[in-house]
Amino acid sequence: MNTRPRPDIVECPACGAAGKPVALKTVLAIVRPGLGDDLASDKWRLCRAEACDVLYFGERGLVVHKGEAAVRVGLKESSDPIPLCYCFGFSRADVRAEVGRTGDSTVPAIITARVRAHQCSCDLKNPTGACCLGEVNKAVSQAKAAKAQPGSVAPVRDET
Repeated sequence: MNTRPRPDIVECPACGAAGKPVALKTVLAIVRPGLGDDLASDKWRLCRAEACDVLYFGERGLVVHKGEAAVRVGLKESSDPIPLCYCFGFSRADVRAEVGRTGDSTVPAIITARVRAHQCSCDLKNPTGACCLGEVNKAVSQAKAAKAQPGSVAPVRDET
């Protein structure tokens, strides 16, 4: 067992979760206007822990809380609307609704086509600074699994 400290792992000062490196340009694009003045002097990490109020933390001690973001941060939310795709505006509710109606989702294919057409800006619009397709595909799988579970069928409206 390797018990030596790993210098590449930097932990969130609030919850101890390992931080994921994120570019300064992403942090500056996501924080509300006026909050980014002191942020350029640090290397940034994203805290992916849903229950933690910290969104970004700097290796020198600066912290950006989720409430200081200009957008709703999907990985920090547990109630709708939970954003999935920041470039094209898809949410978990969109995926669930489409899977509920059709059994599948066209959202991944739409995003893929638009990415190939160079219409995305994930590095600036997504708080993770990365492409959303992994999270979108995960949401589709979860929606399909929920639909397949007995008792998870959406109520049918009586049209009479």
